[in-house]
Amino acid sequence: MNRLFSLAALAVTAALVLAACGGSSTSSSSGSGPTPGYGTAKPSSPTPARGSVVSTKTSSLGTFLVDGNGRALYLWDADHGSTSTCTGACAQAWPPVTTTATPKAGGAVKASLLGTTKRADGSLEATYAGHPLYTFAGDTRAGQTTGEGSNGFGAPWWVVTPAGKALQN
Repeated sequence: MNRLFSLAALAVTAALVLAACGGSSTSSSSGSGPTPGYGTAKPSSPTPARGSVVSTKTSSLGTFLVDGNGRALYLWDADHGSTSTCTGACAQAWPPVTTTATPKAGGAVKASLLGTTKRADGSLEATYAGHPLYTFAGDTRAGQTTGEGSNGFGAPWWVVTPAGKALQN
């Protein structure tokens, strides 16, 4: 079953990369309307949330971190330390969780593990246990974890546990 989800996530990631590579380079960042090439999967808003809330959800996968909208939060094995290396097409498929202040803890989240890191574009990205946090454009509803275990952009993506570790199922 995990292999099926991994294959589906890989297919979505490939489609997102192809969509990001094609088309005109003139675009608006207004955020209105669907993003071309994404179908029904719309990436998280790049607009930073002030003092975002990071909480938890429990499903058959286990207990994992979610954002204020209930979307699963992921870490990427390619990131080393708290430096975020997902940019460009990667950040379109895996939108970073940006904020203007240290996120607040909800659920089983440990406030002491929450922090921020500065991205290359100067924005602040939320971190947990030192890992930059991302959502997945292929997750179309709260609690969905279709990116779990996918190998998009050259390294695995994992849902984050309340302990700050990768939830590898």
